[in-house]
Amino acid sequence: MEALVAQGDDFNDRGASPLLMKTNTGTGIGLSSGEIWKQLRPFGETTLDMLGMGQSIEKKIQEEAGFLVNRLKSTNGRTFDPTDFLRQTTTNILCSIAFGNRFNYEDKDFLRFLHLLDENGELQSTTMAKLYNIFPTILDYLPGSHQKIFKNTEELKQFISRQVDMHQETLQPKQPRDFIDAFLIKMEQEKQNCHSAFDLPGLVRSTLDLFVGGSQSTSLTLKYGLLVLMKYPKVHEKILQEIDSVIGPSQTPCMSDLDKMPYTDAVIHEIHRCIALVPLNVPHAVNKDIFFRQYFIPKGTTVFPAVKSSLYDSREFPNPQQFDVGHFLDKKGALRKSEFFIPFSTGKRECLGKKLIDIIIFVTLTTILQHFTLKPLGGPDDLDTTPTSGFLTVAPKSYQLSVAPR
Repeated sequence: MEALVAQGDDFNDRGASPLLMKTNTGTGIGLSSGEIWKQLRPFGETTLDMLGMGQSIEKKIQEEAGFLVNRLKSTNGRTFDPTDFLRQTTTNILCSIAFGNRFNYEDKDFLRFLHLLDENGELQSTTMAKLYNIFPTILDYLPGSHQKIFKNTEELKQFISRQVDMHQETLQPKQPRDFIDAFLIKMEQEKQNCHSAFDLPGLVRSTLDLFVGGSQSTSLTLKYGLLVLMKYPKVHEKILQEIDSVIGPSQTPCMSDLDKMPYTDAVIHEIHRCIALVPLNVPHAVNKDIFFRQYFIPKGTTVFPAVKSSLYDSREFPNPQQFDVGHFLDKKGALRKSEFFIPFSTGKRECLGKKLIDIIIFVTLTTILQHFTLKPLGGPDDLDTTPTSGFLTVAPKSYQLSVAPR
């Protein structure tokens, strides 16, 4: 936290990962540095805030959670892996924000888009992808999974480019409908600025960054949350009691309910803490020669701020390996806030979609629990909540469950 906050300006560049840089080409909100990032980051924050005015984002999330409920009902008590259901839900929410519309779950283009995002996430953990980060110049000329990542990324960009083309034909400058509209309007405003980061490549990559940074990470957190609730039935039951008391059986959950649900809020905090989704953070880099504590760090050095070390600090969270809702509850049962709670990183590079993820997690999770009781395939003791490691993120192990209407 000292590096990312107190010396945040020095650590603001994005760290060098040849694999990420190859697919990013120096633009977009998520992986750019310097002047490009300084222009795009404030725009991204302002735009997401603007789209959230009038609770429009929350309504889209509530609508998608309703579609998820219908899909869960269609399982008719059968056991299933929730991965695809949750991933399609979170991705469709982002589609509504980025493109202004959601997709039918059977839409071939949507399923292809999902497949490419998922496949790239899996391929980044392969041996050839890891080797590319060490020997990029050589491996540029060799076949392997890294080449598939590059090919997939180009297809993902083409999908978004088609959405951009449709938006350009129907754009109304005074009435932005979504993220792409807002970016196109900004492009027009900046067209006389030869140093502007607002161009078509920046638009396509920034839009893709919303999905790369938000779709899988949010669905994995939800998947882990369902697993934890089945592992700890007493926690599950207490959340149900709070939902019944505050929301009831028929009212649609909304963020204003969260203020009256400290136990549920604490559970969500503990879910984020325990999974520590991006344990080493996305790589940062120092933008000048600096001294940090007693160490000299040369300009351009890649730094991995270990987020998990804060989330698992035993002085702040006793028995950090144990899932304990009490980590975020005070003696009166109110939510206990902690400066060590930084699952979305901290400082100026804090996750752009933090507020959005908070809404998605709360509304989706409470909607599921409002309508269904979760039933694991085996007993609670059979469930393993230890995450598996990936490229930058971890993931809960695969599991099966069934849902019964409440």
